[in-house]
Amino acid sequence: MGFGGEIFLCINNPKLKNEIDILKSCNICPHNCGVDRTVSPNGVCGMGTNLVIYSFGPHFGEEPELTGRFGSGTIFFTGCNLLCVFCQNYDISHLREGYGVDERRLSEIMLLLQERGCSNINFVTPTHFTLQIIQAVKSAKTKGLNIPVVWNTGGYEKTETIKMLEGIVDIYMPDLKFVREDKSNLYTEAEDYFSYASRAVTEMHRQVGDLIIRNGVSKRGLLIRHLILPENQSDTEEIINFIAEELGTNTYLNLMEQYHPCYKADEYPLINNRISFEEYNYFVDYARKKGFRRPDYIFK
Repeated sequence: MGFGGEIFLCINNPKLKNEIDILKSCNICPHNCGVDRTVSPNGVCGMGTNLVIYSFGPHFGEEPELTGRFGSGTIFFTGCNLLCVFCQNYDISHLREGYGVDERRLSEIMLLLQERGCSNINFVTPTHFTLQIIQAVKSAKTKGLNIPVVWNTGGYEKTETIKMLEGIVDIYMPDLKFVREDKSNLYTEAEDYFSYASRAVTEMHRQVGDLIIRNGVSKRGLLIRHLILPENQSDTEEIINFIAEELGTNTYLNLMEQYHPCYKADEYPLINNRISFEEYNYFVDYARKKGFRRPDYIFK
């Protein structure tokens, strides 16, 4: 599904001139595609300047500290800058299903989710729409948005882009997927994944610190997800070591066991099966020995 380059950003606002320039030679993510997104969506993400979303609503499949009683107010953005071969949401990321909205409508959606009692606003795969989202959040806050904003990302981010989000995002929820370039090159469109992701999560932690939870609900901080792949294709020990050494063992680290082969995973023999209980328990024990205790439902 293709989307044109009509600009919904308020380009008459001089404060946004540099942001429009970024989209005219897009370097918002580490790919640095350099394409003019105001004309054609030819970059890795496949998106122009129009905001495109797949769905929105309360979501109860996130971590308990995010969902709370009435769900996480999740907004799924179309497109992706990683394009993992095993993506379970490949219809959104690879096939780019979705519909266009402008910034005003995105702002209204946030306020609607807040009215429905959601614990937060959860932007899923938002990186390629960073500039538009910033403006929509600012608008929503002037109209009463006061619940935390979550940046739910694959982790392939530029620190310069993350710095633009300081004061906008309350909770960062990145994936840390791989360390080794051969694996990230094989399974994603980002051979240099860890080089950027490691620096990005460090900047995220600088901004918001460790995850703060009040009355069972997250308010601010960093939550890292790591999806364990079979046959140690996710460099899990190296990921755990990095977090322990660079961010500390008070980091909320969700070691996820729910991997199942999706999309093109059947073309890659080492990941064409689920992980075993033994694999999962080995890595949980490894993290526990390193000193991790959060979340307690994993490291109890």
